[in-house]
Amino acid sequence: MSKTVADVLKMGNEVKIVDVRFTDLFGTWHHFSLPARELTEDLFEEGIGFDGSSIRGFQQIHESDMILLPDPGTAFMDPALEVPTLSIMCDIYNPLTREPYTRDPRFVAKKAENYLKQTGLADTSYWGPEAEFFLFDDVRYSTGPNSSFYMVDSVEGWWNSGKDMEPNFGAQILPKRGYFPVPPADTLQDVRSKIVLALEAAGVEVEVHHHEVATAGQAEIDLRYAPLLQMADNMMIYKYIVKTIARQNDTTATFMPKPLFGDNGSGMHVHQSLWLGDQNIFFDEAGYALTSEITRYYIGGLLKHAPALLAFAAPTTNSYRRLIPGFEAPVILAYSQRNRSACIRIPMYSASPAAKRLEFRTPDPSCNPYLTFAALLMAGLDGIENRIDPGEPMDKDLYDLPPEEFEQLNQVPGSLEEVLTALEEDNDFLTKGGVFTPDLIETYIAYKRENEVDAVHLRPHPHEFVLYFDA
Repeated sequence: MSKTVADVLKMGNEVKIVDVRFTDLFGTWHHFSLPARELTEDLFEEGIGFDGSSIRGFQQIHESDMILLPDPGTAFMDPALEVPTLSIMCDIYNPLTREPYTRDPRFVAKKAENYLKQTGLADTSYWGPEAEFFLFDDVRYSTGPNSSFYMVDSVEGWWNSGKDMEPNFGAQILPKRGYFPVPPADTLQDVRSKIVLALEAAGVEVEVHHHEVATAGQAEIDLRYAPLLQMADNMMIYKYIVKTIARQNDTTATFMPKPLFGDNGSGMHVHQSLWLGDQNIFFDEAGYALTSEITRYYIGGLLKHAPALLAFAAPTTNSYRRLIPGFEAPVILAYSQRNRSACIRIPMYSASPAAKRLEFRTPDPSCNPYLTFAALLMAGLDGIENRIDPGEPMDKDLYDLPPEEFEQLNQVPGSLEEVLTALEEDNDFLTKGGVFTPDLIETYIAYKRENEVDAVHLRPHPHEFVLYFDA
């Protein structure tokens, strides 16, 4: 049951601090805090101002004033802080027109949900992301005009097997051997369990947690599926709780897609389905993998628009260190049942109509969940509207094909620069119903090119010294 303003005001009697939070264009949470006495009805009606020019991707300095309106349905008691704190997510508004801000990611997610209802196809989309991350014991990095380096470490890292650690207990995890080991090889069981308990205390339901495939503390915690906006909100809480509880336990979490060379990166496989009332319209007992014709067209939309989608779903230069063949990262633009080498997998764990869904496997957890889920939904709906044929499923190991056959397959683009260009050329499906606005897309592309693509291109890479210093 969604919380009302009256419900939140009652919660305020139990706290000392009210923390208001909002998300920037690129998926970073921002916040500031108020004494509990400031939690009044006026706060929800009038909002509270902030400087939009100080948030990347938002306003210019001559139009900087913006306001936040707290959403009472998002309020939760923060389980990670010592001082009793009530955290509330906010929507962003123009203070002059009192209209929602077009670059507010939550607003985009809300518009996507409304657009789905307007199509008449379904009234709810359910989302289940599987966001992986690493827990490291030590992290150092620096870059400058004459130097650049990074170093990450973990007691689980295989490179520590011969190190004098006074004492070294051994049992380090070999590369690609980290899937489901029990303690003591899995040194992070209690940390993950503490994260799960904190998430549950914040109202975010968890299904499972475990060690992931890579060495050096790779982990996964899966959340119970929820509607689009709610799941995007849950993902913001998830990343915050993971990072905060990790730090409190003398380790540090990163959702960076590829922090290690030679081992698996961190993805965010996104499960999704469409429902009309209590009917899952992705299910058809007579269809391929128990899926409906609508599912087939939805898949067609995802595959057609995949290059543009990756600008939101795999939005960093580092994302394309992960999206390479051979490391469980799906780079082949194909679909299949059970097949983890295809970028779209139809899980076959259950024959229940309620369980039927598809899994889009190319996203990673560095993305903004509001924009990513909204973009995936819009691509799928475009596929249904235009009856886009995804072709035949590929029920075989796509990494083990003969070279001549492998070369015929379409693959995801190989760089952030390429997917930004794809988004620039293919975004009409996103702007239907005003869900994404041109100013958001243009601002997003321009920022990414200037501050990420160019920033990496212009700098020497440390490994280039190994390759070329004696040229």
